[in-house]
Amino acid sequence: MSNILSPIINAFKIAELRRKILITTILVIIFRITAHIPVSGVDLAGLQQLFSSNQFLGLLDIFSGGTLANFSIISLGLNPYINASIIFQLLTMISPKLEALSKEGEMGRQIINQYTRYLTVPLALLQAIGMFVLLKNQGIITQINPLQIASIIVGMTAGTIFLMWIGELITEYGIGNGISLLIFAGIVSRVPVVLTQTASVVDQTQLINIIIFTVLSILVVAGVVFINEGRRQITVQYARRFTGGRVGGTGAQTYLPLRVNQAGVIPIIFAVSLVLVPSFAGSYLAGLPQPQLASLGKILATNFNPGSLVYNLVYFLLVVGFTFFYTAVIFNPTKVADEIKKYGGFIPGIRPGTQSASFLNYIMVRITLAGAIFLGAIAVLPSIASSLTGIQTLVLGGTGLLIVVSVILDTAKQFESKLIERSYEVFARRG
Repeated sequence: MSNILSPIINAFKIAELRRKILITTILVIIFRITAHIPVSGVDLAGLQQLFSSNQFLGLLDIFSGGTLANFSIISLGLNPYINASIIFQLLTMISPKLEALSKEGEMGRQIINQYTRYLTVPLALLQAIGMFVLLKNQGIITQINPLQIASIIVGMTAGTIFLMWIGELITEYGIGNGISLLIFAGIVSRVPVVLTQTASVVDQTQLINIIIFTVLSILVVAGVVFINEGRRQITVQYARRFTGGRVGGTGAQTYLPLRVNQAGVIPIIFAVSLVLVPSFAGSYLAGLPQPQLASLGKILATNFNPGSLVYNLVYFLLVVGFTFFYTAVIFNPTKVADEIKKYGGFIPGIRPGTQSASFLNYIMVRITLAGAIFLGAIAVLPSIASSLTGIQTLVLGGTGLLIVVSVILDTAKQFESKLIERSYEVFARRG
């Protein structure tokens, strides 16, 4: 713990880092204040009851930082921006033009980021309309005035753009990735509420269960850190170069780090979006007057209840499948092997080209399997722990847990890199 906190403590001794921390803190406070400004004409009690009974809406609420359950002016949160980012990340791997643009350095990344912002606007509008229709059908929104409806939809869209702007300000002038920090702040801000709810219902019989739940949580966090930091180092040797009959330099040796969790949190987001569809559809079909459809809806709602065996098994398999899929999208062994060969490198004991690509693919499949099983276990573990201990209020989904741990680790590393950079500058001036 001291190794993680020491960069943060030392950062306050440097004026530049102190300014970055202050800017980040102010922007996060603005985000949290805005999260408590509600949209008018909404039954908040009915809205919170709806979100507590629907896990899909609960997932969206995690990414909105708790603003969706309060239906604040930033109730959509950063969901449209995250969706746009994922779409362009996938398109970059498919479209040759976007792939070439991503290789043009900082300028190319800025153009792709601008495209992502453009796509965020229509996605935010669609999600705002969908959320309005859902809440209107549930009787939570009572306004039918077209002007009021337009103001709600436009206001929710503008709230997403506002949050996106704050996130980019943090990234440019503050510390860490602004979008990740806002999501992190939203998740962490719910911890006091969760602890209060737990304390209000705790008794002596649940005390042991809470201790067991706490120990499991610590072990899970340790596992997330271990897997996130896990790397398989592949040695890459570069041949000596000859110039004019003389050796131009000795062969360099470096390492190609292959991450165990190459896909990050994306597979869980994809999987939970699909696994909750049968439950959501079942709840809708169960209310229809047709007996056959109502019977089908009851079967779906029962079998895909978040605490059921079928739900957790399908959820686990989807996470494993999407982990392999997304890893295959973002890591191309053939392309990496060609890049190594292009610059005169080779993997010791492996011929350059096709054999190197096959070797990298073999290694990647093996370590991805370990990462996929771990992600699947993290995804279903909160539900299993809740069923075993009977504690419902302390459940934090695998998505939220991975985000929290990843943001803490990345921010701490940025602090450390800034401090090392600063120490080199001081040393250079003294020298």
